[in-house]
Amino acid sequence: MNQKSIWRGVLIAIISVALAAPTWADRPRLRANASSGDSFQKLGNEVLIGIVVAAVAVVVVVAILVTHHKPQRITGCVHSEANGMSVTDEKDRQSYALSGSTAGVKPGDRMTLEGKREHGGKTLVFEAHKVIRDFGACQP
Repeated sequence: MNQKSIWRGVLIAIISVALAAPTWADRPRLRANASSGDSFQKLGNEVLIGIVVAAVAVVVVVAILVTHHKPQRITGCVHSEANGMSVTDEKDRQSYALSGSTAGVKPGDRMTLEGKREHGGKTLVFEAHKVIRDFGACQP
């Protein structure tokens, strides 16, 4: 997950907590002439609750961002080789050995596959989960 997304989530959580606190202009929270510490105690409790809510919001946002894995897609021509099939990605021009669920993958066709990129040593591997689209025969 990129760092910009995490900071956006944190900023949204902080702004949400800040805007959720009601304020009343006619009822000040602190009274200058208060002899007892009741108003300070109430303010301290409200600040503590706000800090706890903000911390929980940050933890939830970070947990969602860390655990959410968007499936990767690759579009390219599928080729048959001695060790199995491979696909050449149109975007980065890299050749990936296909693994995983290759049912429905046809050599010689241009396809969009959904799965996960892996590095198996020196060989780039794409673990296919499913075929998204078959465009038909590859164009030379």
